[in-house]
Amino acid sequence: MSVVIVLAALAFLTVVAYRGHSVVLFAPVAALGAVLLTDPRLVPPAFTGVYMERLAGFLQLYLPVFVLGAVFGKVVELAGFSEAIVAAVLALVGPRRATLAVVLVCAVLTYGGVSLFVVVFAVYPFAAELYRRADIPKRQLPAAVALGAFSFTMDALPGTPQIQNLIPTAFFGTTAYAAPWLGVVGAAFILVAGLGYLDWRRRRARAAGEGYGAAPLNEPAPFDRGPLPHPMLAVLPLVLVGVLNRVLTAAIPAGYGPAAAFGPATQDVSKLAAIWAVEGALLVGIGSVFVLAWRPVTGRIAEGSRAAVGGALLAALNTASEYGFGAVVAALPGFRVIAGALASVPGPLVNEAVTVTTLAGITGSASGGLSIALAALSDTFVANAHAAGIPLEVCHRVAAMASGGMDTLPHNGAVITLLTVTGLTHRQAYADIFAITLIKTAAVGVVIAVFHLTGVV
Repeated sequence: MSVVIVLAALAFLTVVAYRGHSVVLFAPVAALGAVLLTDPRLVPPAFTGVYMERLAGFLQLYLPVFVLGAVFGKVVELAGFSEAIVAAVLALVGPRRATLAVVLVCAVLTYGGVSLFVVVFAVYPFAAELYRRADIPKRQLPAAVALGAFSFTMDALPGTPQIQNLIPTAFFGTTAYAAPWLGVVGAAFILVAGLGYLDWRRRRARAAGEGYGAAPLNEPAPFDRGPLPHPMLAVLPLVLVGVLNRVLTAAIPAGYGPAAAFGPATQDVSKLAAIWAVEGALLVGIGSVFVLAWRPVTGRIAEGSRAAVGGALLAALNTASEYGFGAVVAALPGFRVIAGALASVPGPLVNEAVTVTTLAGITGSASGGLSIALAALSDTFVANAHAAGIPLEVCHRVAAMASGGMDTLPHNGAVITLLTVTGLTHRQAYADIFAITLIKTAAVGVVIAVFHLTGVV
């Protein structure tokens, strides 16, 4: 019965999210409904002691990232930089390759260390304009962003600084560059298959006479204030954010040491350096846009910033609600039963992959599911790998890639943020996102097969 309760909570939240209802409202309903069916006395402590603490903890850490990311995307849009980038890309690759352009820009930013959520805000203004000019249905845009930011650069490519690639290092004693050739194979499979799928969808829409769409929501403001900026000038703030994020990630721990104190509060720098680096890089990026395009930005920054901050608050609260839901579900007896049952899946690598991606799907979080799986079962994974002669670098790569598979169900925080920013609903855009999810999940099987057939690491 405990397992049914967990699955029912997940199914309920998935359905309401897909149907467009507020996750902020229904995430606690789903989580606390499961607790109510388990033990009614535990509902109050589960709400204040687990759900709200996890929600507040997420906002404490990441709300500034959401707000700064949204403001950065807005000033890039108001300066005309997004339209200048679009014009340059169209001249370079042509409108038929608009999807490739969006995917590659997302990939470069993500692999450069920019947070997945920031990438959504930063890329959307020019990506929407690119799709509009190419007359590709806007409903296909979120899947292109998901392919570029939520897939191969998140956890497959060796060296990616995203958290999903860093969590396994603490459990397997590996580095971010673990199993580089397998990571490249997996990334190539995802990229080729994903682009092929999106191009097929574009061609089907074109054949059916479907264009960008009438009266879409959350559209970037048109730039109608004279000639477009030079594309090299327009891309400079994006480059600054990526480069400074990497520089500050290394400089902050070196400058502060292991801890930093202000008044009675002492901060663990190792846990906060990446967040501080992103925030610092975004501040510089915003400042650079003002320096480079003072007049067009200042004329509409008041109205534009209100819209950007409002969208950022909603996106952050949606994602924080998902974190609270995942924390409550992970504490239920049924979740532990599911985690234990997954241990019977045969094959060390297949067992690891199925376990991690299942827990990530239930919690709606790649990093959350991965952390839970490795904290509970890493010793088992290591023992099984040693017994089968499998290098721990392979375990690292399989676990990281599996975490980014079925985590992107409709209740996933990044998916909800992506749809909120683009002004689309699950009903309009989720089918294509789910197709990318299936390709990403299948890539883990490809990587495992390549290792067993060739021994390549």
